[in-house]
Amino acid sequence: MSRLLIQQYEIGPLNNFLYLLGDPETREMAVVDPAWDVDFLCREAKRLGYKITKVFLTHAHPDHVNGLEKLLTLHKVPVYISKFEYPPLRPRLQGLVDVTSKDKLSVGKITFDILHTPGHTPGCQCFLGPQDQLISGDTLFIDGCGRCDLPGGDPAVMYHSLYEVLMKLPDETVIYPGHNYGATPTDTMGRQKQTNPYLQCRSLKEFLVERMGF
Repeated sequence: MSRLLIQQYEIGPLNNFLYLLGDPETREMAVVDPAWDVDFLCREAKRLGYKITKVFLTHAHPDHVNGLEKLLTLHKVPVYISKFEYPPLRPRLQGLVDVTSKDKLSVGKITFDILHTPGHTPGCQCFLGPQDQLISGDTLFIDGCGRCDLPGGDPAVMYHSLYEVLMKLPDETVIYPGHNYGATPTDTMGRQKQTNPYLQCRSLKEFLVERMGF
């Protein structure tokens, strides 16, 4: 089985983490959340010796998709977005493919599970790759989680996504977040259970009142 290549880049004024996911065997690569500097991402893929064949979207906020249109002019590839994404956020572009947690994504011969984790937006999704590697987008940050006060956000739904979906993953799961907001660029789920205040609430009420301010 091919070992997944994960390239993490901090780009843009909002400390976005963008990702290139590659299969070293087939030399195929997916771009996660193309934004801010698409030329750089394309140069990086070429420098590494990979061909961009797909785009994965964790969600459709502008800071995660503002480079999508340009990328599609350079690489006519399918774009995988949650079926449940907030309609006003959905890019009005050709090539969008709706997916749910019942589907799987692949890059070359490497397969990813889709975890539907709404709360930040209705269509937030995480991508779980081999060796328990999780692209968590804006659902889970290092020692934080995505805000829930924007249109389509819901803190009670976020609680479910964190506690009933992500926290049930193995402690050795490595988290690759959507922004560089923590002390480290990645961490394990096990350590985050110990240090992330949003993962230490004893009830929904505590999460809403003490952590989210609702």
